[in-house]
Amino acid sequence: MESGLAGYLERASALLRESNTPALAAKLEEAVARISEALMQERPLLVCGNGGSATDAQHITGELVGRFLKERRALNVICLADNPAVLTAWSNDYSYDTVFARQVEAYGRPGAVLLGISTSGNSQNVVAAMEAAKAKSMVTIAMTGKGGGRLAQLCDLLIDVPSRHTPEIQQVHVCLYHYLCERVETLCA
Repeated sequence: MESGLAGYLERASALLRESNTPALAAKLEEAVARISEALMQERPLLVCGNGGSATDAQHITGELVGRFLKERRALNVICLADNPAVLTAWSNDYSYDTVFARQVEAYGRPGAVLLGISTSGNSQNVVAAMEAAKAKSMVTIAMTGKGGGRLAQLCDLLIDVPSRHTPEIQQVHVCLYHYLCERVETLCA
């Protein structure tokens, strides 16, 4: 295997090709349909994750509240990692493990969607958010690495990348959620 940039890009390309399966495509299309349906019925899409996945959650939210490729109405998308007052107050007074679940309690409702992003599938606060969303009869979607970790058992729809290496998973996640944003924008325009 080549080293340097060429080798790195070849490995990234290989994982993208490996990820491009009919099963993953079907799951992504179902996620698009579920998210679009909720947004067209004025139900929110809540998005959460930690670290790089938190910035992915922010990115998705920015694309759908603002615009991705076309002019259209704003969509009701909330990033649960965006409010420092809520994150720090709740974490200080209670627990960081429940900081997203608390916000699902505040913003979620039946038929809304929670998209939880965790490369391992085991981030406790994302797991707790999934549990809270299930209790509110929300649609739950997880984007993870191979196998989905604990989130695999909790979500309605698992979109897992066939890798356990965090940077590789995140690279594929970017491609997948850009596609998701493009499709949701088209359906909700």
